[in-house]
Formats: sequence, structure tokens, C-alpha cells
Amino acid sequence: MFTGDEFRDGLLTIEQILNKEGIKGAFFITGKFLEDQKVHKTIKRLARMGHAIGPHSDQHLLYAPWDNRDSLLVTKEEFVKDLMQNENKLRKLGVTNFNQFIPPYEWYNQLIVDWAKDMGYHVYNFTPGLRTAADYTFPEMNHKYLSSAKIVDQVLDYEAVQGLNGYIILIHIGTDPRRPDKFYHQLGDLIKELKSKKYKFVPLENI
Repeated sequence: MFTGDEFRDGLLTIEQILNKEGIKGAFFITGKFLEDQKVHKTIKRLARMGHAIGPHSDQHLLYAPWDNRDSLLVTKEEFVKDLMQNENKLRKLGVTNFNQFIPPYEWYNQLIVDWAKDMGYHVYNFTPGLRTAADYTFPEMNHKYLSSAKIVDQVLDYEAVQGLNGYIILIHIGTDPRRPDKFYHQLGDLIKELKSKKYKFVPLENI
């Protein structure tokens, strides 16, 4: 599962790796992601090839305060308007078959799930326990920074103890230029390692 907002640098690399490995990914992108018209051709191609494409909020809104997940920073009207704007930008690219949604920052509450359901969406998120979502960090973030090597080690160490059956792994399509080691470059090796352990990659709706 891949999410993208303002950074897009890994899109072609991810596409090439997935195609080489024969895997269909799920891409969730914001309206801001689509502001760069250079990605439009790739998104259209991904959709044609059977990869899932879905919205991730038009403006990558923060729906709830970090310190109080049960409250809200948006009204239902604001939520619906923003998501519809994201939908419309995808439709302009010919992407129309979507009913899956990942909230921005992967941070939301039950009310957001209910509002999304009212719009015909199933809400997904990465499975807790894995640290791949930390691939957005960069060294200047100090203790929050997690190198790609450490992320890979964490995934494999976790798998050795807990297994990953049914897990959803999140990787960002692009990251801040200040991150020198882009985790998406490790995607191919990670896929091969998991395949060697007999894991199969399936669509989100099959999990």
C-alpha cells in the first residue's frame, strides 16, 4: 500500500519494482500529489495495469488533533468537500473505480470512518507493529529518524516473531529531499525476502 502527497520521487521506481515482481499495489494519492502533471501519465498507466488507485484527501487535512484522536478538526461538510475534490481530480485522469480510502496521516476516528462509509468508502490503514511508515523521516528529525536499513531489520525481526499474515504494509511514494536513503529502493529486496517465506501479495479487499 502506497500513499503520496507533496513528494512523488519514488513513483516510477515503485511501479517498475511491482511490475517486475508481478504484484498489484494500492496507491492512495492527494489532490496536491496530482498538481504535478508529470505524474498523470504514470497514474493512468497504473490504473490500466490493474493497480488500485484511491483518494488520500485533496489537501491532506489533519482530521483530529494528535493529542486527542476522539475530537475533530474538520466538519462533515469540510470532509465531504475535500474528498470530493480529490475524487474529481482522479476522475479527470479516467480513474473512476475506487471505493477504498486512506485518511491523511493515517490518523482518524470512528466518525471519519462513518462519514467515509456514507460516501461509499471502505477505510484502510497500515497494520500496527511495523515501522515502514517511518520512511518519511530524515536525519534532522533526530530521534524520530529511522534509516531504511533499520526499517528493513524491524520488519524482518517482527516477522520472525509475529508473522505478517494479513498485514498491510505502508510505504510512502516520495519523501522529503533531506532523507538520503529512500526506503522505496528497498522494496524489491523486501518483496523477494517475503516471497521466500511463502507470503503472497493480495488486493486490500482480500485481506
